[in-house]
Amino acid sequence: MKIQHIFFDLDNTIWDHRKNAYLTIKDLFKKEEIAVQYNIDFEEFHSVYHEINEILWEKIRDEVIDKEYLRKHRFYDTFKHFNVDNEELSMSFEEHFLDKILNYNELVEGAEYILDYLKSKNYTLHIISNGFKEVTERKCILSGIDHYFQTITSADTVGVRKPRPEIFEYSLHLAKATKEESILIGDDWIADVIGAQNFGLDVIFFNVLNENKEEEGLKVITHLLQIKEYL
Repeated sequence: MKIQHIFFDLDNTIWDHRKNAYLTIKDLFKKEEIAVQYNIDFEEFHSVYHEINEILWEKIRDEVIDKEYLRKHRFYDTFKHFNVDNEELSMSFEEHFLDKILNYNELVEGAEYILDYLKSKNYTLHIISNGFKEVTERKCILSGIDHYFQTITSADTVGVRKPRPEIFEYSLHLAKATKEESILIGDDWIADVIGAQNFGLDVIFFNVLNENKEEEGLKVITHLLQIKEYL
């Protein structure tokens, strides 16, 4: 059966979360004069934050922690790494971060071009994200890409995250799509690739970090424009 429905992951597949987070944290860091007050180098701070945040998101995906835990700990644990034990400062960072990140809406290179291309070929496009509902929808609207997508599924709505099958089931039902006519495109090996495969959904792995993942017959791209090779 011919592919008709394309399901995109959002963060770091279309919406450049890494870049937008970096710019937001840099602003907060400067505004709060962290370098002056605590003698911390920004690049080092961001590097530690990034590592902690990635681990916490993996734990959310694996249902070890919830989003409240992530929100309480990602900046707190980062500051603590630099011997700054200040809950008030870290929560202030967290609140401002969630508020300000939506001032930046950089897309992954080639995103708008490929969305236009897929629309021109009459594919129906959807979002399926592990992000928080209120943030996911605002990211799509503020970056001007919401009009490309017929449906947007956030993990909060379903109560489970990729790679759990229920979120794929929910998203396909919402889209009135079958597995046979659908494909998922995403950058997370566990959530997107393993999740889709276990659910029985075709997948394109956006190997943006050049992870050494090899699997026979797997569709892999390292740039969004390479989607044209498959669709």
